Amino acid sequence: MPKVNPNILIWARETAGFSAEEAAKKLAISEERLLAFEAGESEPSRKQLVNMAERYRRPLLTFYMSSPPKQKQLGQDFRTLPLDQREAAQPILSTLIRDVYARQNLIKSALEDADEARALQFVGSAQMKMGVAEVANSIRQVIHFDRDKFRGQNSVNDAFAMLREGVEEAGVFVLLMGNLGTHHTDIDVRAFRGFALADPIAPFVIINEKDAKTAWSFTLLHELTHIWLGQTGVSGYDGEAEVEKFCDQVAAHILLDAAELATIPSVVRNDFDLLVANLSDFAERRKVSRKMVAFNLLSTNRISRDMYQRLIRQFDQDRVQAAKSKEKSGSGPDYYVVRRHRMGAGLVNTVRRMIADGAMTTSKAGTVLGVKTTAVPRLVGNGAG
Repeated sequence: MPKVNPNILIWARETAGFSAEEAAKKLAISEERLLAFEAGESEPSRKQLVNMAERYRRPLLTFYMSSPPKQKQLGQDFRTLPLDQREAAQPILSTLIRDVYARQNLIKSALEDADEARALQFVGSAQMKMGVAEVANSIRQVIHFDRDKFRGQNSVNDAFAMLREGVEEAGVFVLLMGNLGTHHTDIDVRAFRGFALADPIAPFVIINEKDAKTAWSFTLLHELTHIWLGQTGVSGYDGEAEVEKFCDQVAAHILLDAAELATIPSVVRNDFDLLVANLSDFAERRKVSRKMVAFNLLSTNRISRDMYQRLIRQFDQDRVQAAKSKEKSGSGPDYYVVRRHRMGAGLVNTVRRMIADGAMTTSKAGTVLGVKTTAVPRLVGNGAG
């Protein structure tokens, strides 16, 4: 029987972001015993290995490899983050992105097996030198976006659903993911705003569902711009990279007419509470986020960088408070309704079709949808669309 590679134990722990002391506590063993495993002085039991696999978020077979697997290129990092925030979120974020790649590979293979793989011409079709307006118009045409209809929806949720439907019909899978399945692994929105996987056959956009719902539409369009540029990578808020500013500008151009900003009163007055109230009213009527409006005011020199940062801190506090209030409100909707919403109709319906065509097993479907195999039939049944 093959033996566990102690070097892999060390690698798995460190890449999961744990010190030996932290890992020992999570594994419910002494630090001395863990270090003995890592030194090759003793062999962990099968139960202990399973626990390690779960805590380190690695397949069990990884521990028997002769050397650590090569780090998969997860795309570009467009974020501008303090080092402590980046390091704190990286282990979970890397795991989430690997999970997205695994799902995307299964979907792409199924489409190819079903002879449905078609290259989407808009992936990588744009360049920044084309300018904000031209790229925005290209996106708007492909997804059939109508700003008046978007704003005419009954709620922010409905407006996002309308936008998402247009994006998914164009061939992009849009998922809401903010953790690895439990709230213990929530990724702070300051560290992870969204992720774009610019594959010409099966492009994916991931939105951090822990962000305010009013921000989802803007993030979706931001990540969609990365796909138009042919860029795979992870985004955060307030990125200093020129491409991040460009993607923000494209998203804002689609959702908002710059001339509308002039209708916001009291922008130049040093009255913070009044400015927050004006921004809130302006954003609510247009089904967009207050952060997006503040970003536009900053970009057009209507507010200072200090005022912008103060507004963002206030909006983040409001979002956290709203989330806490929701947690206290009681039970939520049905599990399958929530799961379908997170995965999106585009992905759920594609999985249903691939199963029916014999191009995907229910086991692989469970991996794509993030559920147990036994839950797949109910998840992809009637009402999934």
